[in-house]
Order: sequence, then C-alpha cells, then structure tokens
Amino acid sequence: MPRATRSPLLGRGRELEKLDRLIRDVRDGRSRVLVLRGDAGIGKTALLEHVAAQSGQLQIARTAGVEAESDFAYSTLQQLCAPLLSHLDGLPPVQQDALRVAFGLSSGTPPEMMAVGMAVLGLFAEAASETPLVCLVDDAQWLDLMSRLILAFVGRRLDAEAVALIFAERTADGEAEAPDAPDGPHAPAALPGLTGLPDLPLTGLTDADARTLLEEALPGPVDARVRDRIVAETGGNPLALRELPRSRSAAELAFGFGGHGAAGLATRVEDGFRRRVEALPPDTRTLLLVAAVEPVGDAPLLWRALELLEVGPEAAAPAETADLISMGAPVRFRHPLVRSAVWRGADAAALRAAHRALGEATDADRDPDRRAWHQAHAAVEPDEDVAAALESSADRALARGGRAAAGSFLERAAALTPDSQGRARRALAAAQAYLDSGLPVRVPDLLAAAELGQLDALQRATTARLRAMATHVVNPGLGAVEPLLDAAHGLRDLDPAAARRTSLTALGAALSTGRNDPDGLRRAAAIVRDLPTDDDAAGKIVHGLISWAADGPVAAIAPLEQALHSFTDTKDLPLLWFAANVAMEMGDLRAVQDITDQAVRFARSTGTLSILPSALTYRAAAVGYAGSFSEADDLLTDAAAAEQAMGLAVYRATKAMVAAHQGHKQPTLDLAESMDRDGEQHGLGRLIGLAAYARAVLHNGFGDYPLALQAANRGLEYPDFAVHHGTLSELVEAATRAGDPQAAARACGQLADWSQAGTPWALGAYALADALTGAPKVAEDRYREAVEHFTEGGLDTFAARARLLFGEWLRRQNRRAQAREELRAAHEASVAIGMEAFAERARRELLATGETVRRRTVGGPILTPQEAQIARLATAGHSNAEIGAELFLSPRTVEWHLRNVFAKLGITSRRELGDALSP
Repeated sequence: MPRATRSPLLGRGRELEKLDRLIRDVRDGRSRVLVLRGDAGIGKTALLEHVAAQSGQLQIARTAGVEAESDFAYSTLQQLCAPLLSHLDGLPPVQQDALRVAFGLSSGTPPEMMAVGMAVLGLFAEAASETPLVCLVDDAQWLDLMSRLILAFVGRRLDAEAVALIFAERTADGEAEAPDAPDGPHAPAALPGLTGLPDLPLTGLTDADARTLLEEALPGPVDARVRDRIVAETGGNPLALRELPRSRSAAELAFGFGGHGAAGLATRVEDGFRRRVEALPPDTRTLLLVAAVEPVGDAPLLWRALELLEVGPEAAAPAETADLISMGAPVRFRHPLVRSAVWRGADAAALRAAHRALGEATDADRDPDRRAWHQAHAAVEPDEDVAAALESSADRALARGGRAAAGSFLERAAALTPDSQGRARRALAAAQAYLDSGLPVRVPDLLAAAELGQLDALQRATTARLRAMATHVVNPGLGAVEPLLDAAHGLRDLDPAAARRTSLTALGAALSTGRNDPDGLRRAAAIVRDLPTDDDAAGKIVHGLISWAADGPVAAIAPLEQALHSFTDTKDLPLLWFAANVAMEMGDLRAVQDITDQAVRFARSTGTLSILPSALTYRAAAVGYAGSFSEADDLLTDAAAAEQAMGLAVYRATKAMVAAHQGHKQPTLDLAESMDRDGEQHGLGRLIGLAAYARAVLHNGFGDYPLALQAANRGLEYPDFAVHHGTLSELVEAATRAGDPQAAARACGQLADWSQAGTPWALGAYALADALTGAPKVAEDRYREAVEHFTEGGLDTFAARARLLFGEWLRRQNRRAQAREELRAAHEASVAIGMEAFAERARRELLATGETVRRRTVGGPILTPQEAQIARLATAGHSNAEIGAELFLSPRTVEWHLRNVFAKLGITSRRELGDALSP
C-alpha cells in the first residue's frame, strides 16, 4: 500500500517560524539578511522554497552558485540582478556605469568592488520601492569571488529598504572528497564575505522525526534495530533518509547504510545518486553529463550540444522519471549532489567530449568566455588557439574588474600554452592577477610553474618581485624586507619603475617591522640608496625615508618636506600610506587632512575599495587631532565596514588612539594588548610603538602619571616613524608629574630638534614641553605660545590639553582667577571634542580653585553613531543620495534613519537639525 507523501519540512518548526517572521518584517518595510548553514541534504534548499512560497505577492529574485561558474566574475550576481535591471536608470550615473561595465553590458573603466556593491544596493532599494523584494541565493559556497564579496557587502548595508537577502551555504563538514581530475568538483575555498552575517545553523532532525521520514522512504519492512541504526548513521539528515533507501537493496538495508568506518554522509548520498545514474540508458547518462558540465541550465544550448553528440530528446524521460533532473527552463538537477555524482562518475574521455560539444554549441560572439572555457577543458594536449582565447577572456574579465577571474583564465591558458616562454609569460600574468585580487596564496604555485620554463632576465626578476610581494601580503613583518630588497635590486636595470615601487614597499615593510629588527631600516636604506630614482613623488619619498633612516629625523626634515609637497596623486595606495605618514612625521596636520580628504572623496566617488580603509583611518586620526572624536568614530565605523567587505582585519591603531583620547579605558587597554600580541607574534614592531602611545595618552588623561611614563618609555625604546614625536610629548607630561625631570628634559631636547620642521604641531609640542620643564619665569609665555601654535594649526585637541596644563600650572602658582579661565576653556573644549577623561581632569582642577562645575555628558543628544553621522551630514546640506553614497547606505535607509532622528530630537524637518544638535 503506498505511503502518503509528507512535506519535506518535517521537524523544521523553529526554522519556519524564524523565516516567516523575516518575511513579515520585510512586508513591514525592514530589510533582513540570513545565512542558512548546514551539511549537504540538511534542508537548506527546501527552506528557500518555503520562503518563495510564503512570499506571496512579493518580488522574488533567485540564483544559485554553480561550481563550474565560480571562475566567472559576477556570474551569480548577474543572474540575481537580471530581473531587476529595469530599475537601473534610477541609480546615480556612476553606479549605472559600474553595473553595466561589470555585467558586460557596456565598456568603460573597470569598476572597483565598492562601486558595484553600492550599485547593487541601490538596485535592490529601487526595486523594493514598488514591492518588497526577496532575494534567494542557494549553494553560496560556489559563488564566484566578486559575487560573494558584493552580496556580503550589500547584506551588511541593508536596513530599511524592504529587502530580504537569504543565502544557503553548505558547510565543509561532510563534503565529498574531490576527484583527481583537474576539472572535477572540489571543496569550496575559504573566502571572505558571509562570515559575520546573521545565520541559522541547520542540524539533523530529531530521532522521532527522522524515523517518521525514514518510514515513508523505506520500500518495505525493516527491523526496528536496523531503522535505529540508519537514523543514527544519517544523523537525521533529511536527504539521506529519503534518498539512500532508494538506492539500496533489501539485503543492504538490513545491515544499515555502511557501518563503522564508512565514507562521509555526503559521499554516501552521492554514491546512491550515482547508482541510480548508472542504471539509466547510455544516451540518458550522456544527457545528464552534458547538463552537469553546462553550469547555468541553458536548455537551448544543452540541446544543441546533445544534437552534436547524436542524443535525442527521448533521452530525457528516464532521467526525469528517476527524479534526477527537471528539463524545464532552466534545466535543474534534483540536488547539487546529483550533478556532482554525474560528474564524478564519468571518465575523462566522456567529460572532454561533453565539454567539446558545449564549446562547439556556444556562440563565439555572444559568449566567447564560456566557449573558451569549455574548449580548454576539452583539450587533451597544449593548444595555442585555446590558450589565446583564454587570454582574451582574461582581458575581458579585467575590463569588468574581475581580477580573480582573469587569474583563473590565465592560469588555465598557461597550462595549455605549447612553448615555454609563452607559458611563463601567462603564468606570471596569472600570478599578478591573483595578487591584485587579494589571493596571494595562489601565487607561489604559478611562479614555480613559470620557473620550469626558460625565463629571460626580466621575467626572473619579475618572478622574484611577485614572490616577495605575495610573502609581504601574507606576512608583512619579519622576513618580508630582505626578499623585497633582493627583488628591487634584480629589477634595477631591467625595470627601474618596478624597482622603485618594490624598494618603497621594502622600506614600508622595514618601518612596520620597527623594533623587531632595529637595524633593518638602516640596512634597507643603504641598499635602496644605490637604486635609481626619479624626481617624482615616489622618488622623493624614498629619498626622504633613506635620509631619516641613515641620518636621523632632523636631517630628514628638508627632504621629507619636499616629498610631501610633491605628493598629489591620492589614488595611489602605497604612496597614500607614505604621504600621510610623512605628513604626520612632519607635524603637518593640514597636509594630512588635505591628503586624506581628497583620497576619501576619490575612493567614495569611484568605489575604489583598495584605498578607502587606509584613507578613512588616517582621516579619522586627522579629524580627531583637529578636535572631533565623534566624527573620528564615524570614519572608523565606515573603515571597518570597508575592511569587512574586503575580508581584512580591522586596523586597530587609530581606533586605539581615538579611544585613548576619549578616555575609554578598557577598550583602549584591550586594543593595545592585542596590538602588542600581534606585534610580537608577527614581527610588526610598529604596532607595539602605537600601542604604547595609546596607553600613554590614556593614562595621562586619567592622571595615572607613573603608568603613562612607563608606557611612553616602552614606546620610545625604538623611534617609530610618525609615532615617536607624539610619544615624546606624552613622556614629558608624564615625567614632570611622576618626578623624573631628567627624562622630561631629554624628551624636551628631542622635541626642540623636531621644532625645526617649523609646523604648528612641532612648534607647539616643543613650546609645551619647554613650559613643563623650563624655568617658571618663562613657563607662562611658553604655555601661551603652545596654545597659539596648536590653534593656528587646527590642532584643537592639543590646544585643549595645553590649556589644561596651563591652568593646572596657574593654580599651583596660586593665580586662581587666571587658572579658572584656562581650566574652564579646557573643560568646555574637552567636552565638545569628546575627551571624557581630560574633561574630568579639568573639572577636578576647577573644583580645586573653588569653582562649582557640574558634570557634563560628552556629546549631544542620544543618537546612535550612525544617526549622529547622518544628522551631521544632513545639517551640512547633503541630500539623502549624497549621504547614502558617503556612508554606503541606500537613500531609503538614510530617510528612515532621519525619521528616527527627528523623532528623538522632537523636530519635524531638516531646518531644525542644526539647533537641535547644538550642545
């Protein structure tokens, strides 16, 4: 008697409730993101189908990652966005252009990832403005790198657009092993992106539900003990419970599914599908193989390829009857494991034949890249025509911004290149593409392959450079400097421009290594000094750094000043880092602000994600020193979002500095501890110096002078570039209060040397140190000079601290009325700037003068950091679209946040924002 068919969602009440609530939120106008994670067959796809069924009149856009497509840039993203492109005209022109170029709809400048991400975010928001949108992404483990990064970025920025973005991602546990064939299935690489998004882990069904499902799937009676064993072996995996009984005989079922030591569950389920495939007629097996090799389910293409293989439409019926495939539009397999079972079960000759037929059936004009890809997998031996076609595909991928895809095409092209010189050239190009795409782990094998051929001198030098650069990216600390210097020397006469850039990277690595190799920077400078240099910004920066390392900070002032004045290209990431640090070393805050302001504007307007995190963090330091730590917090939040989108670790040094000035004790100490740990473990001595500076600032703020002196002394064990002058200032303040006048005097002498730079910061720091350590008769004038210099340079943070120190000195001179004036100004400025500990220190000093001072909360009305940032930008006159572009939000999310701001402040329009935000 046939059993009744049960819903595939047995035992998923908790998961269904969460998904139904998610859909209700989207109907109500809020965005939601969720990643369903679990083993193959655990029910992820069934839950996505439930969401689609429950979405009713909502818009549905869906796609699925396919392993064979994971080398094609934007492939799954384009499928997801295709039904929404009618809304493209509603986006800003720069976003329209980015999406059109990325999707190959038009030509233009290759877009940066951030520009494409903002365009997709805007496209989703525009589409959802009419009807809420539900986006479903199955098999996310097979997303191509760009699609994965961009969808993860969008997922983190969605808020009030009425968009649901739901991923289904297979976990690594239980994955079937990869076959030996180079074009077979393989486990997904660990890629940045979806980590950190809200997730819903899926586990097996309860024993009771698993028994119910198994009862429905079993072809006949089975002993209860065997049923229990099957339930235990499958771990309650629904697909295994439903499918394995269909591929086992009664005798096999009597002994369970494999017993102790059997293969992984996914492998056994796949093996069951393979048994069912092997039982089909030969033409049907061929049809399934071609469908498995063809990644997107293009039915017309599939039938054209099958016609070349002399397989007719009648071959489809047995596969559909066996519930292995659906021959609709598109063609879909019953489960991804069916595809891999077909693929894995085919021999190499059959796979090549399938690829060959698909290559011939693919239109060379409409889809040259997939045609070349199939031809490459059909090739038995090196083939220059196919290799050239793949190289052209790489060029097209680069034109769309797909560096990782270009690397894949070039890697395969190199393998198919007959002559050794061409093979080496393409392997080196692939290595460069992977390095540029942020995948340095792919570089060493390609370089080893290139070295098997005959390399000319330039190629050998380029190989050394790429190997050194890849090593530096993975481990920028100890061990990175020497290979970079060797590579720069090898390029000296062959490619002077590359030699200069490599030498600059080597100097940067030496600066980062710092105290972990105290002589490393001098050694690097001595080697780089012999390399040819141009009179451009890079050459001048190299010359200035050589002078700083070899001759000391004072001798380097003139060349560093020339280098700073020559820097104009804020699009150049390596030079941006150096130029900002040169400006900090010189004490030129205006230059730091100008450089970082231009860099941030360029990065935001073009979506140049590679520049943005560095530009934002350096700008955060600049605005903090200028007197706005709330704005610095906003910038650091944006930097963290950009770093997260790129899969990078958040840069902690600026965050620690900001937290220290704000008087956030535990966060500062935690950050400093982690910086110390990483500095020691990875040979990044500069992190240790920066951590020491942050601790010194923090302890001075709280008046813990012995701890501040200890931290400053630790920081000054090595003179870290662009850090040591700030630490010297902290040491002078701490030492004078902790009873170590000799240490204070020594530091003051070094600040006197720095003052030769002539910048307001350097002059103010020396004047303040001189006031703290000099004779009382000159102290008053020197305090006033310090305040004037800092104010002139826009260094409001240091001006407030100088007034605090001046007020404290005046009180100790029993000049209470004048002390109150300076202390009151210091207190008000510290509160406005956001320096809680220094504000409290000023309040205590005011109380000591006899003045009553109430505690004031730092900051304005109680808004979230993002609301405060949006409110400030709106007050400055920016539109919702402009605010969204700056903060990586859709205009609709900006509008929603502004409504919340208005409600919290008790206002109804933008015109009232300025007054409401005033302290």
